Amino acid sequence: MKSAYRLDFSKYQKSGYYIIKIGNTFSQIFKINADTYKGTAEFILKYMRQQRCGFNPYLNDSCHLHDGIIVDHPTRSGKKIEVTGGWHDATDYLQYTTTSANALYQLMFAYTKHPEIYNDKFLENGLPGVNGVPDIQDEIKWGLNWLLKMNPTYGEMYNQIADDRDHIGFRLPTTDTADYGLGEYRPVYFVTGKPQGLAKYKNNTTGVSSTAGKFASAFALAASIFKNSDSELSEILEKKAIEAYKFGLKNPGFTQTASNVSPYFYEEENFVDDMELAASQLSILTGKRKYRNNAVKWGRQETVTPWMEKGEARHYQYYPFINLGHYNLANESEKSKSEFQDYYRQGLSYLLEKGKSDPFLNGVPFIWCSNNLVVAALTQARLYAELTGSIEFLEMEAALRDWLLGCNPWGTAMICGLPGVKDSPMKPHSSLTVHLGETTYGGLVDGPVYKTIFQNQIGVNLTGNDDYAPFQNGKAIYHDDIGDYTSNEPTMDGTASLSFYLASMEHEGQKQSINNRDIKDDFGVIVRKNPNEKNIYLAFTADSFFEGGKYIIKTLKKYNIKASFFFTGNFLRNKKFKINIKKIIQDGHYVGAHSDQHLLYCDWSKRDSTLISYKEFKKDIENNYFELNRFGIERKNAKIFMPPYEWYNQQTVDWCIQQGLKVVNFTPGTGTNADYTTPEMVNYKSSSELKEGMVTYEHTDENGLNGVILLIHPGTNPARKDKFYLELENIIEDYKNKGYQFKSLKQNL
Repeated sequence: MKSAYRLDFSKYQKSGYYIIKIGNTFSQIFKINADTYKGTAEFILKYMRQQRCGFNPYLNDSCHLHDGIIVDHPTRSGKKIEVTGGWHDATDYLQYTTTSANALYQLMFAYTKHPEIYNDKFLENGLPGVNGVPDIQDEIKWGLNWLLKMNPTYGEMYNQIADDRDHIGFRLPTTDTADYGLGEYRPVYFVTGKPQGLAKYKNNTTGVSSTAGKFASAFALAASIFKNSDSELSEILEKKAIEAYKFGLKNPGFTQTASNVSPYFYEEENFVDDMELAASQLSILTGKRKYRNNAVKWGRQETVTPWMEKGEARHYQYYPFINLGHYNLANESEKSKSEFQDYYRQGLSYLLEKGKSDPFLNGVPFIWCSNNLVVAALTQARLYAELTGSIEFLEMEAALRDWLLGCNPWGTAMICGLPGVKDSPMKPHSSLTVHLGETTYGGLVDGPVYKTIFQNQIGVNLTGNDDYAPFQNGKAIYHDDIGDYTSNEPTMDGTASLSFYLASMEHEGQKQSINNRDIKDDFGVIVRKNPNEKNIYLAFTADSFFEGGKYIIKTLKKYNIKASFFFTGNFLRNKKFKINIKKIIQDGHYVGAHSDQHLLYCDWSKRDSTLISYKEFKKDIENNYFELNRFGIERKNAKIFMPPYEWYNQQTVDWCIQQGLKVVNFTPGTGTNADYTTPEMVNYKSSSELKEGMVTYEHTDENGLNGVILLIHPGTNPARKDKFYLELENIIEDYKNKGYQFKSLKQNL
């Protein structure tokens, strides 16, 4: 491993199977296709069903039906409480509000962002079947019902079921023999807000806010999800979310998990992120400004999740590993948007800097559960790109994603049994593997750890030969061995946290599947939409002239057609066009960038000769979007870009892609782009000639005008008296009668 090279396949647009050949050496076969991530988000739900407590569909049997007996309560210790349900935390059968509430929120977040990804193949109890509900929503309901039990009334919260007396060896949950001195019951730990532990070892709890905030955020998001389908439940959840948040305000501080026979526990030491998430979610749910103001206050107390900045942490010291409250504030609130977007950027910048010297671009510290940190970084990178349109962290995101899928020193994916990969954990630290002889399908394992962690951890013993021995000479180690619980134990919360990212990647694949039907020119620019669909895409570009604007706006409105307009900064700054620009936006047309100064990117005769620098290009684009923003058009909603003069080369197209732009151009051969020509030009085309050219194109192209991008200039030089845009109504009438529909590029890109 003395040298390494990163290969970028982003420009490979053709679906298929590929190999890398160097001399006589060949790589494994790999696939490039838009459906690469299809089914992955649902695949990890397998592990969530395996982890169910109460009725376990994977075993088709039940466990822990007698949970539990209250402990550490000032007046109710020793009393029974019904808290069966939820998910086991990992290979052990402990259950924590800390991890379960976060897992529930992550599942709900994924579902709200990409509901289209999830299907209905399982019943509410987790057995195969169809019940008319997406399977992820069934899993959400399972976790939610348990969380409600753990917070039965105001101020009565429970943080944990069982403790490390559970750690007595591998056994199935249905045959659990752990003894807590309570007969067939397990202890249920009351949230005291004070250091906790029933024996020698105590945690360092200082308050209740971390747990209360997690209850509140989960209940608030669930209230939004079930508002239409179950209004009664939604009202209950909203009330409980508000109460939990109030309780968190009363006793600020963090609640850690409790140990008994060992010094290990989840050492969470921050809580402002939990309270920020709760307040931001309540703001979204209720619309009340006080919650948004509270969220901003909390968010400013911890701008960057500490492990990202410090590059180190104790076990679960800064949990959750990503602050999704920042996303809510950046996404929902115009006032605080740029501030909280920048907090995300700062965290990602720290990781990028730490990973620069690593060939895998992995700047994550290899503490226990390092894969959970990778997932957090991926989620933050994806959300930041979504919020800003920036591709600043795209390569790091790809590297971290690939790390989980096998591009790491050990060449193994980190998701058990993941279909389509050559190697994934087959011997995870799990009772299911020991007793049933199979991997824990869908589970994300802890991930690589520093050698010192592996060497100093109590009870770690490899059970077989190390298949990855040649690759254990770096700073971190990983073993696919049942005995290594530091690197090879699947975790419930880590797995749930993958939901959004995998759903997001599958969503991107779905979009690419549509776009793969598009036709691109030699530079990768979309010049025609799906030729199998009878749509015509009207596009209008403007810089100096717009005398036909009113007529075009009126005509499009008459026929209820949405079109695409691309304006330069010069045009947007011109006060005489202001009213028409606002009308175009008001009518719902797509409005995008066309450069700021209407620059000529490359030489007309020597197209590979670029006439501007990247710095000039970037500044010009930024200025164009600045002017668009003055009309309320945000860059993230206007990424479709038509270059100035509709002229470009490979270098400038690559620059556009680096800026996160989707480059389009008119369909070559349609000819209407020549409507700018004047009689003294050798290439002059009259309006009748342009119309005839359209007819010829339709008759000679095998797909007619299907999917063509038809460019018309809404204003031309006064020397051209024959204005082609005045033919717009006739064009619409003629081709509507032939069965064509007219659409905006935004409607299908």
